[in-house]
Amino acid sequence: MPPTPPYIPSRIVAPRRVGRGWKVAVLVLAILLGISLIWNAQHVFEGVMPESFAPARKAGPILEEAVVEYNHSPNKIAVVPVEGIITSDGMEGRSYGMVEYIRDQLELAQKDDLVKAVILKVNSPGGEVLASDDIYHAIEDFQRNSSKPVIAAMSGVAASGGYYVSAPCRWIVANELTITGSIGVIMHGFNYRGLLDKVGVRPEVYKSGKFKDMLSGSREPEEITEEERRMLQALIDETYAKFKDVVAEGRKNAHDKNEKDGKELTRDWTDYADGRVLSGKEAFKLGFVDELGNFEVAVKRAKKLAHTRAANIIEYRQRYDLSDFLGMFGESQSRVLKVDVGVEMPKLEAGRLYFLSPTYVR
Repeated sequence: MPPTPPYIPSRIVAPRRVGRGWKVAVLVLAILLGISLIWNAQHVFEGVMPESFAPARKAGPILEEAVVEYNHSPNKIAVVPVEGIITSDGMEGRSYGMVEYIRDQLELAQKDDLVKAVILKVNSPGGEVLASDDIYHAIEDFQRNSSKPVIAAMSGVAASGGYYVSAPCRWIVANELTITGSIGVIMHGFNYRGLLDKVGVRPEVYKSGKFKDMLSGSREPEEITEEERRMLQALIDETYAKFKDVVAEGRKNAHDKNEKDGKELTRDWTDYADGRVLSGKEAFKLGFVDELGNFEVAVKRAKKLAHTRAANIIEYRQRYDLSDFLGMFGESQSRVLKVDVGVEMPKLEAGRLYFLSPTYVR
């Protein structure tokens, strides 16, 4: 008998696994293709529509109402924040500025009949003169046109330009430890002529008039005449006088409406309008604010002035649409890596006037 052949176990070949990466890639491409089709269809639709039917969109952010505190009431109190350095430039990551952003919020609050009052939540050391004045006029116009009160709720800092925008409000609430006041104007510059002389650089200037370069930092200090100093000081004094007029007029109008409930400026208040910072407690004694308390106190006061027992607390926040989403892919501007050290340093420009607390001037 022939020997039995040895047993050889059969080899089981496992099925080859197919990666799922291509499926994910196809899904992502399909989503992007769908978005592109919707985007193109929207533009085609707007292009073929008659101009009278085409939707007109206001430049700036799309704001939508967000309920911060629901109190089972149809009435609303809108909170409009004023935070950080007050500037007319575009806000970080946005193509519109702080002034436009605040104006748009006030416009929405004015159009909504259910909004009974506005709380201006201020946490700012001040900023540019023109931007502060624009916000001041926006608040003043809102109260005059809508007959709705604006209550300033001062947070940690509401100094200089932060107080400037609070002055036209119907009522001002501050915490005892709030840093406020700092009523004044500042202009700064750098003279680097000594540094240029050390490195052997001598500027050559051609000008149309003798005052054309009076703010130039490349001039010799002795070249700056007393006439130039008087001209600049007169400009600062004029802006400072405007600041004091805004404070006096705003507090007087508020006191006339609030009568005995609010505070009136003391007779010697101008003695404290010399740029010094004040605590909320000191400001209350001098009549710069009407009431001491926190944000909840401001809400209670807003309800009282609006003659309503209950109201929902709302904010107007930016809503991102398809164009904003696609715009992120089309941005070609460079990105700057920032390190957050907990302090926002203001970017002061030489030759520009500021309502800024001296604590924040570097």
